[in-house]
Amino acid sequence: MWQNLARLLRYRGLIQSLVSRELKARYRGSVLGFFWSFVNPLLLIGIYSFVFATIMKTDEKETKPFAVFMFCGILPWTWFSASLLEGSASLIAGGNLIKKVLFPAEVLPIVAVFSNMIHFLLGLPILAGFMIYNSHMPVGANLAWFPVIVLVQLVFTLGCVLVLSALTVHFRDLRDLLANLLTLWFFATPIIYPYFREGVKEYSAIFKPNPFFHLVVSYQESLFFQGPLGHWPSLLLLGGLSILFFLAAYWLFDRLRDSFAEVV
Repeated sequence: MWQNLARLLRYRGLIQSLVSRELKARYRGSVLGFFWSFVNPLLLIGIYSFVFATIMKTDEKETKPFAVFMFCGILPWTWFSASLLEGSASLIAGGNLIKKVLFPAEVLPIVAVFSNMIHFLLGLPILAGFMIYNSHMPVGANLAWFPVIVLVQLVFTLGCVLVLSALTVHFRDLRDLLANLLTLWFFATPIIYPYFREGVKEYSAIFKPNPFFHLVVSYQESLFFQGPLGHWPSLLLLGGLSILFFLAAYWLFDRLRDSFAEVV
């Protein structure tokens, strides 16, 4: 396992090449092409803002402007959910590559995570533009935590995708179960409502074990709320647990590696 894990650094050129190919293939033949990376976040924030800020608006002053508050959670969630959905099926879709003896199978789910991470990073200028327009720029000290939050999410997402991609090869029903699970997971995370609502506090025993709860709250405190990042102990704890989870996920992936070519 450790030898295979160490080899990942050698494959960084391959990962970069496949990420580039994935991004080009996604928009090949479309009129706007790569500009969809900017248009999609705009459409997303427009739809959600209309529904939750106009039709189902609340009087909570803490979450105004609501479009900015919501986008601080929607953007990382889109990266996470898209990575899981695409990464879970990556080994099946790349069956021809896996059957090549020297091809590292773990590269395929990793590419799914990094290609969606690029879309996440391209959506940040849209978020910054909304912040400037609404005169709601984050505090400098809080913003310094942003790279740490992104890194924690990256490690956690990689662990999730490695597990799901390895298991989906043997249990194809996981793809359909995952779509429904992500819907439940989305509403169990304070993205379209604040984490300090009474209902959330009342059921903290349900919300707190959710890893993405701590990621979203950290994003909101870093980018939206004008105050100290009070969630940093939970964030660092999640970071440590995410590293252990990634190692366990890679161990599982490595144990099942030899069976991939026979099944896909």
